[in-house]
Amino acid sequence: MHIVQLLPELNEGGVERGTVEISRELVKRGHKSTVVSAGGSLVSQVKSDGGRHVMLPIAAKNPLTVPARMWVLRRALHELEPDVLHARSRMPAWLTHFAKRPLCIPWVTTVHGLNRINAYSRIMTAGDRVIAVGEAVKAHVVDGYSLTPDSVRVIQRGVDMRAFSSTNVDMEFIQQIRTQYSLANCLVAVAVGRVTFLKDYESLIDAAARLRNHTERPLKVLIVGGAHPKKENYFQSLLKRVDAHSLGDSVHFLGSQTKVAELYQLSDLSVNVSLKMGNMGRTVVESLAMGTPVIATTYPGLNNLICNGKNGAVVETQDPSALSWALKEVGERDWSREVIRSTVPHDYTLDGMVDQLVEVYYSLARSSSA
Repeated sequence: MHIVQLLPELNEGGVERGTVEISRELVKRGHKSTVVSAGGSLVSQVKSDGGRHVMLPIAAKNPLTVPARMWVLRRALHELEPDVLHARSRMPAWLTHFAKRPLCIPWVTTVHGLNRINAYSRIMTAGDRVIAVGEAVKAHVVDGYSLTPDSVRVIQRGVDMRAFSSTNVDMEFIQQIRTQYSLANCLVAVAVGRVTFLKDYESLIDAAARLRNHTERPLKVLIVGGAHPKKENYFQSLLKRVDAHSLGDSVHFLGSQTKVAELYQLSDLSVNVSLKMGNMGRTVVESLAMGTPVIATTYPGLNNLICNGKNGAVVETQDPSALSWALKEVGERDWSREVIRSTVPHDYTLDGMVDQLVEVYYSLARSSSA
């Protein structure tokens, strides 16, 4: 099969990384893979993995330029001759919707988040097959657009178990971080995610303050994720919160990092207490894959991943008291990294995700050729 994925750009981000991983796995399985976007830092990765990239202006939301861009995309699709199209964002989906009409190419749309229910976002439910990246996202679009539950299939964003493996880490980088942040003989908790209020880093900072001098080893919190320029005021408010609690030596913001697996590896536990979660929480599965126990919230989709005492602990959102207890309980317990890694279900792995996607692609390709 020839699969064409379409998204606005190919820069760092969860959707973008997932698109690159899927392209690579499709090529490994003997399929032809093309990614259409307006370009970005990950284009070279698509090409080095054996896929093709076509640069087209499909990111801009200006409605006045839609007709011209639709014609450009239609010509490109005519030349590419794909078996299935897979749109991963709203504007590319609109352009694809119009461009594919005379070409009769089946298409898939994936809903990645909890966007507002409106006419613009509704296009993500127009695919011949509609995929949601989690149960919360499925419920959001089914309820918001009065869809039948059977019309939306949940396929989790799978984690590459080969990349997230203790046998595939940069020990020099780990030692560098340990030295830079004085982590020796400390209880290390890592939280991975962009700096936004939805991550509720306030509760994590407050929980760390409650635990001062109450753990066997000094607590160190590593917050890994960049802050968008528009979020600078919020980021500064977090820094002030750290200072107010006199936690300057205990809570560290590392910014964006590429070697996330290494950060899980050097940590005693990871924390994901987001206030809002569209999918299962990719960082939760990444941590489990590295054998690192997780403190997570009671969101649907996580309750079948995290089990108290088995691979971490579950707490309510915005509850620093419960979070501080969990940090101490999980952090001071002896865990088997092998056992924790074994708790990752196949459907939450990259291989499992691609298995399901290929099944969807095949069903569409067969039906269109019948």
